[in-house]
Amino acid sequence: MPNTASDLAQRLGRQAEAVCRHYLSAGRREGRYWLVGDARNATGRSMFVRLQGSESGKGAAGKWTDAATGEHGDLLDVIRESCGLHSFKDVADEARRFLSLPHPEPTPCKRSSHQAAAPTGSPEAARRLIAMSQPITGTIAETYLRKRGITALHASGSLRFHPRCYYRPDEHAPTETWPAMIASVTDLGGRITGAHRTYLAPPGMDSSADGKAPIDTPRRAMGDLLGHAVRFGVAGEVMAAGEGIETMLSLRQVLPTMPAAAALSAAHLGALLFPDTLRRLYIARDDDPAGDGAMATLIERAHAVGIEAIVLSPSLEDFNEDLRILGDDSLRAALRVQIAAQDVARFMQLAA
Repeated sequence: MPNTASDLAQRLGRQAEAVCRHYLSAGRREGRYWLVGDARNATGRSMFVRLQGSESGKGAAGKWTDAATGEHGDLLDVIRESCGLHSFKDVADEARRFLSLPHPEPTPCKRSSHQAAAPTGSPEAARRLIAMSQPITGTIAETYLRKRGITALHASGSLRFHPRCYYRPDEHAPTETWPAMIASVTDLGGRITGAHRTYLAPPGMDSSADGKAPIDTPRRAMGDLLGHAVRFGVAGEVMAAGEGIETMLSLRQVLPTMPAAAALSAAHLGALLFPDTLRRLYIARDDDPAGDGAMATLIERAHAVGIEAIVLSPSLEDFNEDLRILGDDSLRAALRVQIAAQDVARFMQLAA
């Protein structure tokens, strides 16, 4: 009986297409790859699984990469993510069940009912929340973003939706549930370290003007956030960074192929870690004292390691307000004169 992860991964790789058809049923085969939205079986095409190749190494069958998030792994990771499992024992048990290998107690693909509770607000709690959520397509999370003028949702696998996400106003209040847009916070290697929740008003309920739930703190974060971010696209030599998710998605309306990172707060923006490949960093400025302080810190840190830092300033309070009130064309024109000339042709979507 194979007992090691490498043994199981190799056996799964020999049946890579069958594994994908079973655990990644939302995808389809194209040539030598299986294309799907992510390892949790979301619809889309950003994740590709190699169906043919060697038994081990970089080009092995079963190896996968998610171009939207930078995550990568093997078919054991697919089983873990698609089934919502957490311990290696549970993942190995499910892999053996699929491979019809001897096992003392076969178990179906399901979340373990005997899982120990994750500490509140911990990275593990964040990972479990993300595993329990679903893609945003067709949900009120997508509607919420569209109401804010954000329609370019490509490479947004880091955003998900939970219809009944726990919310507790304070430690003495009872727990409530609200729909929520869930954003995964990842490190530079693509590992989930935290989650951000934007609580939304259910359809038909009175809400704030922008669709958020009528509660005191409709935005909350959990997990290990310092240095990490909600990421859209995979950073190379150029990327943009800012505080808010909506801010960075607004920039991507007119800079659709520029990788972006939302650090979620001014303090976390100032501490954002840089990819080794980065040579030019665009900083989306928020028009407030905290935003200016974070911008200054980030510029100083970037210059210290030889990264060019360019500040992007909104016309109004932030770039989402620019998008909603002034429109795509105005935002495009304003950014066109702020970014480097070579990046206009490379990243900017020009008006027809």
